[in-house]
Amino acid sequence: MVRKERPKNLDLSTVKFPITATASILHRVSGIIVFIALAIFLTLLNCSLSSAQDFQSVQGYLDLFIVEFIFWGSLTGLAYHAVFGVRHMIQDLGYWEEMDSASLSAKVGFGLTAVLSILAGILVW
Repeated sequence: MVRKERPKNLDLSTVKFPITATASILHRVSGIIVFIALAIFLTLLNCSLSSAQDFQSVQGYLDLFIVEFIFWGSLTGLAYHAVFGVRHMIQDLGYWEEMDSASLSAKVGFGLTAVLSILAGILVW
């Protein structure tokens, strides 16, 4: 049996992913972001509850732009993960499994996440 040599393209930057694949990959990335953010914020909560002085120092950190930006990014990641988690659960029930409806639900999810991201920005700043 002769093995045919097929062309191999291992450069992911040249591959055009469908919107559903992009949504799925970003859902996994947002889960990692939420997990890391949870560890950071639980550490800050623990520190703020240990004494009044530590509470004041944590409160001072929360006024820094970089901390506000991380908080906004974490809220955006949480919103994305929640929106697309619900989308995946609906797909597990057998809906939105065709390519047209799956693409539409991904676009709606991206739009809803954008709105929630703007609301999170208003909340943080």
